[in-house]
Amino acid sequence: MIKRFLSKALFVFTLLILTGCSNNKGNCIQNISVGTHSNNELKIQIDVTTSTDAEVYIEYWRDAVGIKGKMTSSITPNGKTHSLVLCSISPETNYNYQVITIQDGEKNTSKIYTFKSRKLPEWLQKEFKASCPNPKLLPQNFKKGFMLLSKRETPGVAYIIDYKGNLRWYHTVEGTGFKVSRFTDDQSILSILGKNDEPTSYGSEILEINLQGDTLTHIKKGQGDFKQVIHHEIIKKSTTEIVTLFVDERITDLTAIGGKKKDTINGDGIIILDKKGKQLWKWSVFDDLDPMKDKALLKTKKDWMHANSLNYDKDGNFIISFYNNGQIWKVNAKTGKVIWKLGKGGTITMPANCQFSQAHAAHINQEGSLMFFDNGVDIKQSSVFAMNVEEKSNKATLDFHVQLPKEVYNDRMGSAYMIDKETVLCCCSKRHITVLANKKGVLLWTLESQIPPYRVQFIAEDKLKPFLLN
Repeated sequence: MIKRFLSKALFVFTLLILTGCSNNKGNCIQNISVGTHSNNELKIQIDVTTSTDAEVYIEYWRDAVGIKGKMTSSITPNGKTHSLVLCSISPETNYNYQVITIQDGEKNTSKIYTFKSRKLPEWLQKEFKASCPNPKLLPQNFKKGFMLLSKRETPGVAYIIDYKGNLRWYHTVEGTGFKVSRFTDDQSILSILGKNDEPTSYGSEILEINLQGDTLTHIKKGQGDFKQVIHHEIIKKSTTEIVTLFVDERITDLTAIGGKKKDTINGDGIIILDKKGKQLWKWSVFDDLDPMKDKALLKTKKDWMHANSLNYDKDGNFIISFYNNGQIWKVNAKTGKVIWKLGKGGTITMPANCQFSQAHAAHINQEGSLMFFDNGVDIKQSSVFAMNVEEKSNKATLDFHVQLPKEVYNDRMGSAYMIDKETVLCCCSKRHITVLANKKGVLLWTLESQIPPYRVQFIAEDKLKPFLLN
């Protein structure tokens, strides 16, 4: 007996299985319901009821590919009601699936059932357009991998796409936008959420979801020690510790330089919170710099340093970049002491070919070099730098420098990540374009997007298994 019905734009059909097996441990499935998970067209939810306690999982495959392309869901805990989410779903595609029950180690496989996924909503159908003159020049790991980017305006959307520009996964939030998003080693997406009236990369909520779209952590400003506006970066120190940048507001007497008696200087800091919002560690740029020494303070006080990225160095200390002073700092993650400063007026000596103006997405790449996207405001040309910083001698040497074509010059935001030894993935946010370039600056691939992503993170194929497969 099959019933089909529509509810709140969800497609659902229910199979009532009339056979039971409470005594013989055979086919104990009583009921199967199929629909979308959280109204997401790329996640299918199958609810299974069994007559006796059992563990359940599902094997499914595209009808056109056959059982050789079989995918497997996670296994539910022992019980009678089971909810399973199928990922790596393609729109408007016929699927076959079987339900497997496990009782006392004994597996029982159902007959083959079918469903057809629906097409994507119209507003998601033309978000991305990929172009590649010669696909043979693209690295294999790039073709097999995926990219994470997000929409900062409401309703917020986090997208995972493949190199062809196909949308492979998405998650939406109402009332806020994904100001910053990052894929973690825990196979989750950690984000800063903010409303439209909050500045571009600033927000007041922390959200972590898994690839099935379930909420793992959601903290709002005002909970626990989370009292500040956070911005530009969010990473993990461990499974239970979240690290982000915050706005450090200091009420200061600026009458000596023509300001107010109770004026406000907005600096930046690093804060570590647990998943309930308890503060575990905090550092502020005010711990190292005296703002009164800034001759342009009356002009810069509203956004004095503008920190825009934060990551860990190989030794576990912090790497933080600042847009306004054109520097990258290394900060001791225990004491808060600044170890070195790279850039204009910094403590690290740089060769002439290492000069940069503003850095974004500073991180340690897979070769062990300090890598970042340089907006190149001084010369109106963006580029990618990879440097080796020798702390004992306070010197930096150039690993490589990729100058991007002037046509994709990007004066604000942006990111750059290595794909392999010869190519880098660069997000030129203001241009609504992401490019794959070789080290000579030749564009091998481009992605046009309807949104201006703050950054685009490459995710290797193995990092997303078994939730997304090619």
